[in-house]
Formats: sequence, structure tokens, C-alpha cells
Amino acid sequence: MSLQPKIRLTLEEYLASECKAEYKSEYFNGEMFAMAGASERHVLIVTNLVAELRRQLKRRPCTVHSTVLRVRVSPTGLYTSPDVVVVCGQAQFADDQKDTLLNPTLIVEVLSEPTKDYDRGGKFEHYRTLTSLSEYVLIDQDKYHVEHFVRQPENRWLLSETNLLADTIHLSSIDCDLALTEVYDKVEMPA
Repeated sequence: MSLQPKIRLTLEEYLASECKAEYKSEYFNGEMFAMAGASERHVLIVTNLVAELRRQLKRRPCTVHSTVLRVRVSPTGLYTSPDVVVVCGQAQFADDQKDTLLNPTLIVEVLSEPTKDYDRGGKFEHYRTLTSLSEYVLIDQDKYHVEHFVRQPENRWLLSETNLLADTIHLSSIDCDLALTEVYDKVEMPA
């Protein structure tokens, strides 16, 4: 049996291919990983989040971005495109293209079956190395469930979670409230 050798990419090769790509991918340690396509529920949740956060942040020094903006986790070398990112204050970018953010304040990922374990585990491990990151939110697209992680002193993270549609999550780092009724507005759950 012969094994195909892994093709290693330089960072420059990855960034050049991303500019031309029809789909988003992550980059880590010389390898590029295609990101899964999004379901209608996924897209609706991201749209709801961006609209709700933008409304609340309109007259404040924070901006909200969706998957189009890439994030570089400088301490580990991961390049990824979270579902929603909020940055407060002056955004710092990796280069003049201004398509790779270095200092997110809040990251939100909408969970899908193929990536949920990675989003909770390995990816969150990378994200925790970002000193600018204060909160991390995971939103399930297959049931009403939100996990909310808040950075504590001594680099500890506090988890709270809910599956009650009547609940509201307070995002203290950006002083916004996310009502689950808004997050899941018009999202039809699977039977």
C-alpha cells in the first residue's frame, strides 16, 4: 500500500489560494482544511446574530463581522474564519489587505455535526491563546442550546449554558444581550 504524501503549503501559498477560492478554509501547520458548507439553519443563526449585535453596537466603538473576515491566532499559527467576530477598539490586521484580524474580543461559532467537537475542543484551545479574546459562544443549530465561555482572572474560563428559548445571554465584554428568541428567530429545528 502506498501513502500519498501530504502537500505542505507555505502561509503565502495558503493566503494566495484563499483570495481565489470559492469556499473558506482553515490553515494550520502547513496544512489547509476545507470548511464545511452551511445549512439554512446555520446561515439564519449567523444572520440573526450579526443583525442583533450590529443593532446593539451601532453607536459604540465595536464592530461585528461574519465569516468573510479571517482571524489569525498568532500564538499557535491557526488561520480560521469564525461565524461571527466582534472587535472593540482599534482593529489590528495581519497586513494591508485587512482581511485577517488579530484581536477579536468575542468569537461565536454555530455548531454543526461534523465540527462541533473541534469547535468545543481543539479550536477553543487555539482561541484561548488570544489575549484579546474575552468571550466565546457556541450556538447549536440542531436544538435550542447555547454555551457561553467568559475569561476569568488567571486565564480561567467560566461556562454557562442554556437550552431555554426564553433566556437571554449577557455578553459582558461588549455589553450586549442576546435573547435566544432573536438568535433562533425563524429557525426551524429538525423533527
